[in-house]
Amino acid sequence: MPDPMRNRALDTEQSGCKGRVLVVEDDPPLRRTLRISLDAMGFDVGEASNGEEALARLRMIDYDAVLLDINMPGMGGIETCRRIRRLYTRLPILILTVRDREDDKIETLDAGADDYITKPFQIRELTARLRSAVRRFHAPVTPNEIPITIGDITLDPVRHRVERRGREVLLTPSEFDALRVLMERAGCPMTHAQLQAALRGSSSPLDREYLRVLISQIRKKIGDKASNPLYILTDSHIGYRFRKD
Repeated sequence: MPDPMRNRALDTEQSGCKGRVLVVEDDPPLRRTLRISLDAMGFDVGEASNGEEALARLRMIDYDAVLLDINMPGMGGIETCRRIRRLYTRLPILILTVRDREDDKIETLDAGADDYITKPFQIRELTARLRSAVRRFHAPVTPNEIPITIGDITLDPVRHRVERRGREVLLTPSEFDALRVLMERAGCPMTHAQLQAALRGSSSPLDREYLRVLISQIRKKIGDKASNPLYILTDSHIGYRFRKD
């Protein structure tokens, strides 16, 4: 049976397009700037001025990523993110925000975002993160991959499912990818750079704060305590590792 995701990826690659990106931003000048900049970088850009319009466009067009402003009138960026994630479980969502407090970053990840970019930002960093997100979105699933079980945690790469003591743990795509990388190399330390390269690509600037928030979210969802973790251990000044039975 033909794989529609693979066909989309091939069509995108053959056309020279880096991917279809929906920019959701209520500020017209910034939205126009993003469209022009991303178009120049090879992306096929769609626009929406609010959450309601974004959801309508997503129902009409297959996008490879969403670039979503957090501060918007009406539905708001957080609620828009939640609704997109419920409807499109694997679609990458990157948040644009002027907020840089840890609580704000956690709120965006809890809503289902894969990544966040703090304003003001560099367009090269933004496009690098978008390219990485689109690559992960189109990465093929290997049929013969088997579930990984360590302690009470089971990760199924094919079904894209995580369970703790038989109950499903709902993770965002980035949280799932990070947990998978750590569990596949259980017992081995992964440096901050290695983990970030696996999630975003080696071309993205290293962001330890992003990793710290991401790991904190995974720990919370799998019932791990940062003060006395059972699964995800912190190697001071190095990175993280998943404990081995």
